[in-house]
Amino acid sequence: MTEVKRKDRETIESLLRRFSRKVQQSRILKIARKKQDREQVKSKTQRRERALYNIRIRKEIDRAKKMGRFDEEVLREIKKRMGND
Repeated sequence: MTEVKRKDRETIESLLRRFSRKVQQSRILKIARKKQDREQVKSKTQRRERALYNIRIRKEIDRAKKMGRFDEEVLREIKKRMGND
């Protein structure tokens, strides 16, 4: 962790400049930005469960559309009933 203490009679601008330089030298921002875009890899079981959930939801939506009663309220109800993963 980067830490910078204010010196006697040091202006805020110079303190901020020293802090910015320390952060750049420590490469904290570079590492943080690299991790920011990375998506967590899901396990095979999690991917399978999500796919099965999507299939069940799709079937229920199609059934509701065929019956002519599909809207946002019905969608919320379906997701609530399925467990809303």
